[in-house]
Amino acid sequence: MAGIKDLKGQGHWPTLLAAFLYFDFSFMVWVILGPLSTEISESLKLAHNFIMTPDQKATLLAIPILAGAILRILLGFLVDKIGPKKTALMAQSIVIAGLFYAYFKGSSITYDELLVVAFLLGFAGASFAVALPQTGQWYPPKLQGIVLGIAGAGNIGVVIDFIFAPKIAELWGWESVFLIGGVLSTIIFIAYCFMAKDAPPEVYTPRPKKLKDYGKLLKDKDTWWFSLFYAVSFGGFVGFAAYMKVYLMNTYQVDMSEFGENVINEQNVKVVAGYFGAFCIFAGAILRPFGGAIADKIGGIKSLYFFYGIVAILAVVTATIEIPFYLAIFVLFLIMASLGMANGAVFQLVPQRFGKDIGIMTGLIGCAGGLGGFALIKTLGWSKGAFDGYTAGFLIFACLVLLAITGISLVKTRWRTTWGAKAGGII
Repeated sequence: MAGIKDLKGQGHWPTLLAAFLYFDFSFMVWVILGPLSTEISESLKLAHNFIMTPDQKATLLAIPILAGAILRILLGFLVDKIGPKKTALMAQSIVIAGLFYAYFKGSSITYDELLVVAFLLGFAGASFAVALPQTGQWYPPKLQGIVLGIAGAGNIGVVIDFIFAPKIAELWGWESVFLIGGVLSTIIFIAYCFMAKDAPPEVYTPRPKKLKDYGKLLKDKDTWWFSLFYAVSFGGFVGFAAYMKVYLMNTYQVDMSEFGENVINEQNVKVVAGYFGAFCIFAGAILRPFGGAIADKIGGIKSLYFFYGIVAILAVVTATIEIPFYLAIFVLFLIMASLGMANGAVFQLVPQRFGKDIGIMTGLIGCAGGLGGFALIKTLGWSKGAFDGYTAGFLIFACLVLLAITGISLVKTRWRTTWGAKAGGII
């Protein structure tokens, strides 16, 4: 297994670093509305006497996820047409414009304007389709795992959001979070301009994607199975991550108000919700590589059985049993950890099945993951609005996980006796 020391003298480390920074900060601003949802909701109520329904709040949080999912395919096309660097700079410019627009509008911003900003933030979520190919083009096949792992470590950006955004909002207002995000993104933009380079022809010769390439793969039933598996795992991770603060505030606000001696007002409760949310999200972000490593040892199929099984059981427990606050946090931690590791397990299998088309498949499956996150957020919002609780939402998610487990059972024999028999790895 390749390590950091194996990168010495290989590829182009400034591009690797630039891609990591670009993806990490992009992932951070992609879900920036999640940890600020309560503050923004209160601002709309004070400025416009507009009270967001649970469904409207879910829509606001889900739009960046949906846009990011669809835009991954668009940016994937542009990477081959105009190159990764130009594509990244274009996408970053749009995101920066959205961040500064939200800051300058401030408390006067309307719900409809926020929906537009949410869509623009989707370009940040689509950075997945730019940063990883740009990095991978510079390095030989034997180093793809380590370099894509470094470039793709942006999931940690969600944790940064939940740790710092609520506290910054408490001190200087929610608008200041967008200002800081815009300034930092501008700095990353400038650094990226100077550091990142597209791989020269002698290192990598692109094969531009065509619509028929996507059409061919969409006719393959395994594409749809992998899309289902990733829609459950990554969709579950990013959906819960974006909705985490809303869920904690709606379900455990009283319990959090009793946490620690420093929690003396409602604003501090929001900060504490951010900390607990970060704790749970951190598990899924940091453990993704471990999921891939476990899959390398015992196979992606067995790994997914195990990870999905844990998620299904805990989702049913959360839906049907009124558990104490601290136990609920532990359960959410385990759910997010299992989803994160399932993400790694899915992508242990995908390159073995679609090695020659991994670029296209990353875009297609990544899109499915984003769509899964959008659906989960909307389902949780609907559950809260329709039943004043999240039982229905968690039960529906548990059913989808069980559907994924059933899918694994249906394909495992065929996979192991066909492409899996000559893939070169354990499936």
